[in-house]
Amino acid sequence: MSHPAPPRKASFAPVTDARTRVLVCGSLPGDRSLAARQYYAHPQNQFWRLIAAVIARDDLPALPYEDRLAALIDARIGLWDAVASATRPGSSDAAIAHAEPNDLATLAATLPDLRAIAFNGATAHRLGLRQLGASAANWTILPLPSSSPLHTVGLRAKLPAWLALRLFLT
Repeated sequence: MSHPAPPRKASFAPVTDARTRVLVCGSLPGDRSLAARQYYAHPQNQFWRLIAAVIARDDLPALPYEDRLAALIDARIGLWDAVASATRPGSSDAAIAHAEPNDLATLAATLPDLRAIAFNGATAHRLGLRQLGASAANWTILPLPSSSPLHTVGLRAKLPAWLALRLFLT
């Protein structure tokens, strides 16, 4: 008896503008995010709390989604994912298969103020570096501890690495 292939899941459009200085790349949105059509929609994902500390906006996690995105753009932070689409049962990065990459190098090259590309988690870092290839040397590359609830290190332990993003925003 054959099992049907898991459905193909696709990432969202990038959230950037010409002033973006830091591009934060995840791997591929999880099921909760895909259902909500929002980056980092799982209530236990720590992304919005971590980035709130980076930009000193304690109110950020409670804002409506569009206002959170606007606050990121105002702070010169962009969002995207390393994976354009993949098959994946559930939301674990370890289950990503048959991944089609997003063209990070082309997007990054269109951002004139870009200083750093930060990768939210080890899978995003591994896949993103592969996609950037030699062009990775054009920017500071920052591997970050994953904001995912599956990465069980606490917020306090993750925060110092995330706060390093501030160096590239001024």
